Amino acid sequence: MLRSHPTRADSSGRGLAQAPAVRSVRLARTGRLRRAFRFVSPLLLFAIIGFLFGFVIFAEHVSALRQPEIVDAADGIVVLTGGQSRLEAAYSLLAAGKGKRLLISGVHPSIDKKKLMKAVDANPALFKCCVDIDYKALETVGNAAQTAKWARNQGFRSIILVTNNYHMPRSLLEFQRAGPKLKAEPYPVVNSDIGNGSWMARPDTIRVLLAEYLKYLGALTRGVLPVPASISSMTASPKPA
Repeated sequence: MLRSHPTRADSSGRGLAQAPAVRSVRLARTGRLRRAFRFVSPLLLFAIIGFLFGFVIFAEHVSALRQPEIVDAADGIVVLTGGQSRLEAAYSLLAAGKGKRLLISGVHPSIDKKKLMKAVDANPALFKCCVDIDYKALETVGNAAQTAKWARNQGFRSIILVTNNYHMPRSLLEFQRAGPKLKAEPYPVVNSDIGNGSWMARPDTIRVLLAEYLKYLGALTRGVLPVPASISSMTASPKPA
């Protein structure tokens, strides 16, 4: 028997019959996309406005930070490496008797005590007796962890924290997490005056502040979101044998 094949008229007829259905599906998809866009668009706009508003508040807060005129003595002094004039400020506090010991946290392994002593023009006797160097910390979280360990070993309950003004909010956040019982008094180092909104006219300053703001938001988020068990076990301190 010969197989029957649909005639051209039959084929075109089915095509004409299917066309409204295809158009209906496409219209339904387009409608869903439009509704989704109308829902997401305000949220995205709100998020952008919130991000920019938060950045302005962050920048204004940071630009208003100043070195305190009167510094109360603490048990120890901690300086985080990476910024200009931090070491000099921290050593000056030690020399003035504002702390019993100074911890320089986050030092590169290639830099020894002699180089650090020369960098701050330190008194060799004071430096050798009262300055400790941390080579393990690689970032702010590590700075906080090593400082908490150092403070426990020294029996310290309070420190003066020395770092740049733009780095201070995130540093205080991480230090409070690492050592909740350790009181950290901020000593912000200010390399240039960016107060009264003058930071807005400096593109380089805006880039630095924006980068630090993003890191600060990341630190806040890390404190809210749950940490996976695998990561938590990797960062936990080993139990004593």
